[in-house]
Amino acid sequence: MIIDFRLRPPARGFLDMILFQNKERTGRIARSLGLEPAPSFLKDSMPLLLREMDRAGISLGVIAGRRFSTTLGSIPNEDIAAIVAEYPQRFVAYAGVDPSDTAKALEEIDRWVKEGGFKGIVLEPGLAATPIYCDDRRLSPLYARCAELGVPVLLMAGGNAGPDLTYSSPVALDHVAAEFPTLPLIAAHGCWPWVTQALHVAFRRLNVYISPDMYLVNCPGWRDYVDAANSYLQDRFLFATAYPFLPLSETVAHFKKLPFRREVLPKLLYGNAARLLGLAEARVARPRPAGGKRAAQKRKG
Repeated sequence: MIIDFRLRPPARGFLDMILFQNKERTGRIARSLGLEPAPSFLKDSMPLLLREMDRAGISLGVIAGRRFSTTLGSIPNEDIAAIVAEYPQRFVAYAGVDPSDTAKALEEIDRWVKEGGFKGIVLEPGLAATPIYCDDRRLSPLYARCAELGVPVLLMAGGNAGPDLTYSSPVALDHVAAEFPTLPLIAAHGCWPWVTQALHVAFRRLNVYISPDMYLVNCPGWRDYVDAANSYLQDRFLFATAYPFLPLSETVAHFKKLPFRREVLPKLLYGNAARLLGLAEARVARPRPAGGKRAAQKRKG
């Protein structure tokens, strides 16, 4: 079993965002990393996406919300709730909240996380109409509320996280992690390209999780991510595709070919995410014996 910790499906309000509207841009990014865009993305097809998830061995996708990005678009949390309600066995939700409106953001956290069953929130402060850093004091009440509720915060920390490179710097993440040591903080995009600095933050702050997603595929620094995941970060490293930027099966295949230690791979692909999501059985399914069910029965006999 595999959990994809950042997946935006081709449904409802996602189709109005630049991710799906500008197919040339999204496809160009996939090809720049050496992969072809997924057929489900090209055809805006949920049935195709579900088949691609099955082929890739992805049992669950974490839908990451996005609120009030003036450049990349926005999706109402109501739309995400509707997708999860339609496919409850395949998706869980992280609510997007507007970092520029503290009062409204607190209402959204209470509505969707405390009362609505969402598993966490997404903050993308560098994408706000007036970009701010993730350690801006205006965000402290949001972190405090999530710490109180015991739910993680997924931060867009890396890549195009703001108008310039400083918005992906892990220094601000370090500040937040130090102030809220019990709050799980997930660095989506792995603070790329600040790889070694981000890994240092995760070394000293045990509440920081790293999810490089697309930047683990043929990007400078990938080996450093792997080395950390093989050692001190093995319980706080998450697999994600950043779909639709990357196709599912090809990304899973690439991940499995990286020099991860065999014994840590189940944690990276499933166990760590299952624990963060509070799944009732945060266990990794054992692979079936070669030859399938009939062969297994013969061995038992």
